[in-house]
Amino acid sequence: LVHDNQCLGWGLLLLQEQVRIPVLATIHHPITIDRKLEISHARTLWEEIGKRRWYSFTRMQTQVAKRMRRVMTVSESSRSDIVADHRVPDERVHVVPVGVDPMLFRPVEGITRVPGRIVTTASADVAMKGLRFLLEAVAKLRTERDVELVIIGKPKVSSAASDTFERLGLTDCVSYVHDVPDQRIVELYSEAEVAVVPSLYEGFSLPAIEAMSCGVPLVTTTGGALPEVTGTHNETCFQVPPGDSDALATMIRTVLDAPDARERVGANGRQRVIDHWSWRHTAERTVEQYRALLADHQTAPRR
Repeated sequence: LVHDNQCLGWGLLLLQEQVRIPVLATIHHPITIDRKLEISHARTLWEEIGKRRWYSFTRMQTQVAKRMRRVMTVSESSRSDIVADHRVPDERVHVVPVGVDPMLFRPVEGITRVPGRIVTTASADVAMKGLRFLLEAVAKLRTERDVELVIIGKPKVSSAASDTFERLGLTDCVSYVHDVPDQRIVELYSEAEVAVVPSLYEGFSLPAIEAMSCGVPLVTTTGGALPEVTGTHNETCFQVPPGDSDALATMIRTVLDAPDARERVGANGRQRVIDHWSWRHTAERTVEQYRALLADHQTAPRR
C-alpha cells in the first residue's frame, strides 16, 4: 500500500485507479483553509496576488482528495473541514489523532518558573498561527507588569508578526529561540508560568499537547480543533476566541494572577494528554486503517 502524507498529487490517482495499489491519504487539515487565511491577512495587493499563485495547488488537492477511497485525519474538526472543503464523502474520512511522548514532554524537577514568563511555539510564521495577536497582547501587558515572551520558532524577515514586533518595539521583552533539541523545549515550558497557542486555526496542534504534557497551564484559542484537543475551559486549559489580542491579554493576565488555578489546570492538562493523546494509540489506529484499506482493496471489483 501507499500512505500519502498531505501531498495529494495527481500520481495518487494513477496508483489507485490504474496500477491498482491501495492508497491511504492523510490530510491533517485542508490547505484551502491556510489559503483563505493567508489571502485575508495579506498586507498588500502584490502579497495577495503572490499568495493566490502559491496556493493554486489546492485545486489539484481537492480534485485528488475527493477521489481517494480512504482518508485519514487527526481530529473530528478536520474531518468536517475535509468533507466541506474537499467534498470527500464523510464515510471515507477516518479520525486517527496524533500524540505525544509524556515521558519526554513532562514537568522537570529542579526548574523554577520565571515570574511573568510566557512561552509559545510558532512552527511557521504564517497568518494561521496568530502570532501577531499574541505580540499585541504582550505589548498591552507590559504596560502594567513585567512580562517576557519566549517564542520557540524562527522569525521571517518580513511577515505580519515581524512587522508587529518592530512596530511595537518588543525587543526588550520578546525573544526567539530556534533549532533547539526537544529537551531544551521541555525546559523552556518548565520555566514558563503560562504557555499560549494563539492560532486562528489548527487541525490538531502538537504544540498544545506538548505544553500540556509538560504541566504548564495553557491559554489557547478556540480556532479549529483546539477545543476538541485541549478540553474544557478552566479545567484543562484556558480558552479565548481566535484573532482577539484584547481577550488574549485579559486571559493571560488572569492566569498570571492566579497561581492556584495555574497549578490545577496545568496538572489537569497533563492528565488529559496522558489519557487521550499517545503515539502508541496513534500507531495502533493507523495499523487498523491499513488493514481496513487492504481488506477493501481485496473485495473491490476489478475494472
